[in-house]
Amino acid sequence: LWHNGTLHQDASTGQMIFSPAEAIAFISQFITLEAGDVIATGTPAGVGLSKKIKLQPGDTIKGEIAGLGVLENGVAAL
Repeated sequence: LWHNGTLHQDASTGQMIFSPAEAIAFISQFITLEAGDVIATGTPAGVGLSKKIKLQPGDTIKGEIAGLGVLENGVAAL
């Protein structure tokens, strides 16, 4: 996970408590997942624990899954 172009968190799906298949199976019990849906699971235990980042309007957050794609979002104040 990148914050304003700096890599802050790096992990693999193998480190997740529940595998992607388990997460999809669980969520699919309640809603129909469509092509292009994104399931945000957070990061594996301890990966971001020591980070003290506070998001500010104008910041950019980018997440990537190798071989799948990149999702980049700007932060805005409500």
